[in-house]
Amino acid sequence: MSISRDEVVKSFSTPIDNPLIPRFPVQFRKNEILTVLYRTDRAAIERILPDPLEAVDDLVIVHFYHMTDAEWFGNYYESAIQVQVRLKGTDILGAYSPYLYLGNDGAIAAGREIYGQPKKSGNPSIKFVDDLIVGKVERNGIDIITGTMAYKQRRSSREEMLSAIPFTTNINLKIIPHIDGTPAIHQLTARTFSNLVVHECWRGPATMEIRPNAQAPVHNLPVREMMDGYYWVCDFDLPMGEVIHDYLKS
Repeated sequence: MSISRDEVVKSFSTPIDNPLIPRFPVQFRKNEILTVLYRTDRAAIERILPDPLEAVDDLVIVHFYHMTDAEWFGNYYESAIQVQVRLKGTDILGAYSPYLYLGNDGAIAAGREIYGQPKKSGNPSIKFVDDLIVGKVERNGIDIITGTMAYKQRRSSREEMLSAIPFTTNINLKIIPHIDGTPAIHQLTARTFSNLVVHECWRGPATMEIRPNAQAPVHNLPVREMMDGYYWVCDFDLPMGEVIHDYLKS
């Protein structure tokens, strides 16, 4: 007997009998995160932003995540590059993600299908090498990003970190065409971490090295000045989000 029409309509993802992505919210527990900050050219940020987003500063935020216990997705690594933006004519602020790389098919699909995140396949990692924390992203056999931070030299806090990098609201460009190629969804979306619990947080001197790659062009945001890094361990939930701008209706 075939799957009923009602079951198809109620389905959240395919395959229908073995969906790749879950309904949100999804809980992520004991995430290990290395966050490295640097300054770039503000004009470089503006060149990769879709209108009507505008840059609010020249800060680039690079996260290396080890998701040790993510509901549905399991244990995997992820990396996100973010810049601070405002939706023109509003007070909506957030961290826009031009580039994200990870090695988990469910998390790639969920990020793209639900939020519109530009997730692509890659191999991020976090390693502890003697007195150094090392975050890397590899794609096409090239280490495109290498971030380092001194190992746990100075205690920090959730409040100090979020005052320096208010990234909990993430803004993305979501584009999905109809089967005939005409636009179906063309939106700016936003979602905010919920139930964020920081178990430990450390701050210290950091470095960032970026190698050019035509399929992972993080080099479009060159390093001009290094800032500190943070290493932190946390829990959070990923909820559903909202549409903050609809190109097809505006």
